[in-house]
Amino acid sequence: MIEFAREAYDDVVRHADAGGAEEVCGVLAGTRGDGDESSVVARAHEAENVADASEVRYRIDPEEQLELFEAIEADGRDVVGFYHSHPAGPARPSETDASRATWPGYSYVICALDGSPFVGSWRWRGDEAGFEQETVSVSGER
Repeated sequence: MIEFAREAYDDVVRHADAGGAEEVCGVLAGTRGDGDESSVVARAHEAENVADASEVRYRIDPEEQLELFEAIEADGRDVVGFYHSHPAGPARPSETDASRATWPGYSYVICALDGSPFVGSWRWRGDEAGFEQETVSVSGER
């Protein structure tokens, strides 16, 4: 399971919506649960999508990713995972998402915008099992 603080969840949806037809991306900070333990997302850090085909792909520049990781750790938090949007769906990882996933045990959150925003999460297992869907919950009031 992955639990979002209300503000972090809203930030992911807001960022995805602002991206329009292009995918947006970022890094999630909080407390990362190992194995079957739940992760908690306290904050979503936006990143620039530097993919060549940003309408259907996302890529975080490695230098920016390192800077975000260092800032997250300096705040006393863990990197929980990553998020990106699918402006035209689907509400699940694509084949490209699976082929480019490189952080076993971390969550990959997708905000699909083909209808009402849908936020789903999958933990990358790093083996033939691939992604395992996680339950998404939101804490706090609107």
